[in-house]
Amino acid sequence: MNAEAIDYGTLLEETKPEVIHDEPENRRLIEILERLTAQEHVTEAEEKLIALLTVLVENFENQNYPVLDVGPLDIIRHLMEEHNLRQKDLADVFGTESIVSDVLNGKRELNKEHIRRLSERFKVSPAVFF
Repeated sequence: MNAEAIDYGTLLEETKPEVIHDEPENRRLIEILERLTAQEHVTEAEEKLIALLTVLVENFENQNYPVLDVGPLDIIRHLMEEHNLRQKDLADVFGTESIVSDVLNGKRELNKEHIRRLSERFKVSPAVFF
């Protein structure tokens, strides 16, 4: 698609972008986006098409695959459930069972050391707890 002579109207005719209603159409537009953005040189017309396709894909994915706003306590609870752990099983991370309880009940904040130990214990990035 990377020919200087191709204008925006021609690109629109070729790709026929429209509001996405299903996953196959979403995949098709994502594949076009990936091809366009992988090019070393992108024309002005292609930049416009990239912007349009990005809006269409983001709109579809935001409506169909919403990202839940979860906090660090939700993450810890999920990890505990995934690993079949109880509060007392995290005493080594937090120091005592009472601190585990306080943190999980929102009475105490996670500190840097807790986050470091949790990320090591569960093999996840410390960033998941922020």
